[in-house]
Parts: sequence; structure tokens; C-alpha cells
Amino acid sequence: MTQTQPVETIPAPRTEPVAVPTAGQPYEYRRSPLVEPDWTRFPGWRHITREQWENAQWQRVNCVKNIKQLRTVLGDLVDETFYADLEADQQNLATMSMLVPPQMLNTMVPHQPMTTEAFLADPIRRYMIPVASDRRTDWPSHPYASRDSLHEHDMWVAEGLTHRYPTKVLAELLSTCPQYCGHCTRMDLVGNSTPAVDKLKLTLKPVDRYDAHIAYLKNHPGVRDVVVSGGDVANVPWKNLESYLMRLLELETVRDIRLATKALMGLPQHWLQHDVVEGLERVARTAARRGVNLAIHTHVNHAQSITPLVAKAAQTALDVGVRDVRNQGVLMRGVNATSADLLDLCFALQGEAGILPYYFYMCDMIPNAEHWRVPVWHAQQLQHDIMGYLPGYATPRIVCDVPFVGKRWVHMLTEYDRERGISYWTKNYRTSIESADLEALNKRYAYYDPIDTLPEAGQTWWHAHRND
Repeated sequence: MTQTQPVETIPAPRTEPVAVPTAGQPYEYRRSPLVEPDWTRFPGWRHITREQWENAQWQRVNCVKNIKQLRTVLGDLVDETFYADLEADQQNLATMSMLVPPQMLNTMVPHQPMTTEAFLADPIRRYMIPVASDRRTDWPSHPYASRDSLHEHDMWVAEGLTHRYPTKVLAELLSTCPQYCGHCTRMDLVGNSTPAVDKLKLTLKPVDRYDAHIAYLKNHPGVRDVVVSGGDVANVPWKNLESYLMRLLELETVRDIRLATKALMGLPQHWLQHDVVEGLERVARTAARRGVNLAIHTHVNHAQSITPLVAKAAQTALDVGVRDVRNQGVLMRGVNATSADLLDLCFALQGEAGILPYYFYMCDMIPNAEHWRVPVWHAQQLQHDIMGYLPGYATPRIVCDVPFVGKRWVHMLTEYDRERGISYWTKNYRTSIESADLEALNKRYAYYDPIDTLPEAGQTWWHAHRND
């Protein structure tokens, strides 16, 4: 008689409740529907209608450009100590002049009573309207900080055209934005001069500058990717921007075009204007027909900035054929340098506004920025801590933009002296100024942590060598 073999069976599904861990997760996701803050809570905008608020021209005309205008909007919600603090910064330390659209100001202290203390603590205020007391007095600037910390100007192959990577160029069409961020990496060129910084100037007429860009690209077929920036492309008259983009699309070697605009968040009303939407659709259709990837890259640093108008602007761009809308934020102490802040922002971007979290850059080594910058080890920890919560395709990479090297994931360093805060990096390509440098790929390039974040021995070393 044949012995019957036991049959393996698939276990039945569990029917009893699964025990919920009591320890909880380091981060607990809770969906937060987007809300447009009530701008009429500000005394200066008490009678502003929705029609006015959603008008791009009204937003531009009513940007806050100085302390007097800020007082007009805020009234007595903040006290005179704040304005004195702001005046001290504007006169002595600020690398960017003040320019804040109503849309951005309205996202500061959005859902609680406005007080001086609340305004000072607000993350959007901390990088859009910096005050003197924000900045460090021991090390306001790193000894190796520089106005053009990424050497983009050194790599110009035509006015405003930076050829830094082998297959990519950065096209700076103009030197203005709808809003000026205190931490701007292009603070040597963008915006008005301040008492602390006498800005460089673009000298060519726009038409001649654009012609020079196109001529260079025609002569360098190895360039396939063009980041169209500035400044901010939202400040280029649409007919001029559309003409420039259509000229790029005539070049068969160009396969990617990225429009860089913080205004998608700071002034979404611009990207919702009929002429802009219709023009963007023409460009998107042409790009699709020619097999070119057209994307918008915006710059959002905190979840408070994501409102229904921002989501509408992003969705409109996608609806008319833009392939992707992506976000490139900047890591800053006091703004977003915690895993909870980054995850809140990424869920708001990806889940509520249809904007793909893409990069978070470490704040660059420009003057008077040490209070914002984080050390490499902190960025590495943040990358670790945000993994596993977001969809993989929407998990941003945290990168260090190393001078003369370019973007590197924060774990790609070759060597790291934690005590002195010096990391060393290598690269695998030559920039446009290194074509004859046979040793460029064999060098190690240094990046420096903020000195106040170093152990005592490291800080002592820098104090001893600060004048070297």
C-alpha cells in the first residue's frame, strides 16, 4: 500500500486583530489638506478681495520691498524691536535686498496669532526676511565662503551660460526674481546691490545674450540638457521666454529642458495667467512632438508654502503637457533641517500638490550664511531618517554641491575629518575651465562644515588658523 505524503497547505489569513506597536514610529504621517491662509488677518490687506489676491499684477505691485512697506502690511502685530533688528541686517549683513510677494508673506505664521515671537520663529520668515539676530556673530561667514561659491561665473562660456557638467548647461536669462531669498547661491549676480554686496551686472542686451547661448549650443552638440534659469524665468516676458524655448527646441541635440522658477510657489498667480498657460501649452506640445522632456523645477523649503494656489499652478502645468514638476529645496537650520519638517514638506509636495520631491541641497558657502548651513554628517543623518516613508520615486536625494565638483549625494565623500569639519570629494568629469587640466580627475576637493557645529578641538583649530 502506498503511503500518502502529507499535503502542505497555505496558512489561513489571520482573523484576529493585529497588535499595534505601542512605541509608535519616529514619524507619524497625518494627511493635511491644503489651505490658503486668510490674508485679511494682516491689517494692510484687510480689504483685499479674492479677485485682487489671485491677480498676478496685484501680487507684483504689492510686493514688500522695504521696512516701511512691511510695517504697512503688519501694522502693530510685531513690535519695534523686530524692525530695528531687520534694519540692522539690511544695513550691514544682508546679501539680498528685500522682495517678498504677498503670497509668500501670507504663509508666515499662517494659523496662529501673529506676534513678534511667532514671526521671529517662523521658518519662512527666517530665510525670506532675515534679521541681524538670526546670524552668528562668532562665525557669520566661513573663512572659505565666497560670493560665487560654486564658481558658476568662472565657467561662463557666454554671458549667463555656465557649462559645468559635460552634457548640461545652466542658462541665466536675467538677474532678477519675483522674490529674493536670503540664502541665494547666486547672491553675487541676482537682485539689487546691498550695503554688504555690490552685485555683478549682465551687460549684453537680452537678445544678444540669447543669441550667444544658441550659438554656443549649436557648436557643442554634446550638450543635451539646458536648465533655463536666472534669476527666475517668471520675470522674463512670456513672449521672450517662449521664443527662447522654441529656439532650443529647434536644436536636435537638446533633449531635456528644465524651467527653474521659485515663482511657482512664491507667485503661483503668474503661472495661472491665461497667456502664460496658453504659451506653456504651445511649448509643451512642441517639446512632446520633438521628443524633448520639458519640466519645471521649483524651490520650496517648508510645508507652509504649499497652498491650494500652488497646487493649482503645478497641476495646470501638468495638464498642459509639462512632463514633470519637481522640487529642489535647500537644507537650512531653523527652517527645515529635521526629518519631520522634510517629510511634512515632501508629503505636501507629492501628495497634495503633484510636485515631485527631487533634491535638497546643502546651503552653499556664501557670506553671512553660517547660521543656515548644516554639517555633512547632519545631512547624512537626515537622508537616513527620511528613507522608507515616501514612495521610492518621491524620496528626495540630499546633495552637497561641492565647489569645482558639482552635486554629490551626501554619502559619496571620499574622506571626512569630523573634528575640523572638512570633507573631501572626487569627480569624474572636467568643467569648461578644466579642459587642459590632466589632473582634474585625480584631485580631492574640500568642503567645509559650519565651524560652530564642530567639537571644541575643531573650533579651537579654526580659531588658530582663521587668518591663514
